[in-house]
Amino acid sequence: MAAPAWLTSRRRATTPRSVLAGEAAAEAARSAYAADTAAAPGSDAPDFPVHGDDRAAAFFDLDNTVMQGAAIFYLGRGLYKRKFFQRRELARFVWQQTWFRVAGVEDPDHIQEARDSALSIVKGHRVSELRAIGEEIYDEYMAERIWPGTRALAQAHLDAGQRVWLVTAAPVETATIIARRLGLTGALGTVAESVDGVYTGRLVGEPLHGPAKAEAVRALALAEGLDLARCAAYSDSHNDIPMLSLVGHPYAINPDTKLRRHAKERDWRLRDYRTGRKAAKVGIPAAAGVGAVAGGTAAAIAIHRRRH
Repeated sequence: MAAPAWLTSRRRATTPRSVLAGEAAAEAARSAYAADTAAAPGSDAPDFPVHGDDRAAAFFDLDNTVMQGAAIFYLGRGLYKRKFFQRRELARFVWQQTWFRVAGVEDPDHIQEARDSALSIVKGHRVSELRAIGEEIYDEYMAERIWPGTRALAQAHLDAGQRVWLVTAAPVETATIIARRLGLTGALGTVAESVDGVYTGRLVGEPLHGPAKAEAVRALALAEGLDLARCAAYSDSHNDIPMLSLVGHPYAINPDTKLRRHAKERDWRLRDYRTGRKAAKVGIPAAAGVGAVAGGTAAAIAIHRRRH
């Protein structure tokens, strides 16, 4: 996405990165929505969407909420297959993402390193190229991993005449493809800066994660005239508590331990579509064929256990 007109160098320097990321995600989502809207079949409505309420909407986290696994892993797997980067870079990328997802460690320096690593992969490539590849990667790795139960929840909101948005740290281009394929309204995702259609290797703000997701939802609601008290939000992760806390109808979907505890304390609704081994595997990346994944995951789990 080209640097937006409102993003002056002074504002970039003085505005919190989470706010910049949220505003950029909201602007990107609204632009995509204006250009491309769709609908899709579904079933099994939850009990609260109010038909005809055009000030209500639903916001869905993506990884392990709508889709089994993490979109960024499937994207990385597809780019590696297309020789965007080497095996060593893939192993490092997988380790970084596993650390965040399984160990729950969010050291600022580590996050910066992971962000720079991911951006270096696409720097110099055209946005149109990544979008076209993203369509192929969705068909190859993502389409069969959509949770039917969560998909039905999203469809219930659509059937009630409400807008439904994905909210994810995945690149906005990837998130928009997934939203369109599922017939959703659009997507809020991490916005990578581009100039003349070519990625610069920089982000607008920061990855759309944690507080930045809440900022994105808040910015979109303001721009679209939504009443957050009437809106719903869905996530599996305690990192999304800021987003879930914004709305009147928060849902914990396939929740991690911290979110489950938080949701029970506040009487939030819970849904879990995992069974048996699937539940045990949630959060572990699906980047098959890379030897570093198993070792990295085991180390991350060990760190997690020591910290808890």
